[in-house]
Amino acid sequence: MTIPSPPADDFEAKLHPLWLRAQAGDEVAYRQALTCIAERLRGFLRRRMQSLPDELEDLVQETLLAIHLQRGTYDAAVPVSRWALAIARHKLIDLWRRRGRREALHEPLDKLAERDQPAVHEEPTAQRDLTTLLAELPPAQHQAIALIKLEGLSIAEASRRTGVSASALKVQVHRGIKRLAELVRQTG
Repeated sequence: MTIPSPPADDFEAKLHPLWLRAQAGDEVAYRQALTCIAERLRGFLRRRMQSLPDELEDLVQETLLAIHLQRGTYDAAVPVSRWALAIARHKLIDLWRRRGRREALHEPLDKLAERDQPAVHEEPTAQRDLTTLLAELPPAQHQAIALIKLEGLSIAEASRRTGVSASALKVQVHRGIKRLAELVRQTG
């Protein structure tokens, strides 16, 4: 008696045809595929972000945005879930690097003598471009992105500072990043 081989991954079996229809322009299939991917991402990232639970939904949204922007790079020979999780891994590593750099500093810069403070060498054109793009956003989105993505505050810290709920801040960041991506595509 032979033992039957295990069934193919049900998740991939459901997701793959949705994604192929989405790639062909089916908007309903695209929304369904992103919903499936988001559920899988939450589980995948939750296990890896136990020390950063406040960052989970931000990273899910950031990953979904990256998937949206990179959907043209998808190779139909690769399982959709593997492709999406690879993007999620890259976003998670980016988050760890950002957090690690920030948390690795044990002494605040304002306590250092001026001669010991690092020099800031910002590219003026990049700063000007960023300022110009951010000025195109509604004030709530501008503020949320500035606090969370540029200043590096956590959602909870930004919420305390602004008095805006954490969920509203997450929505503003997500919408703001989506709008910035549109603006960059229009100018590029």
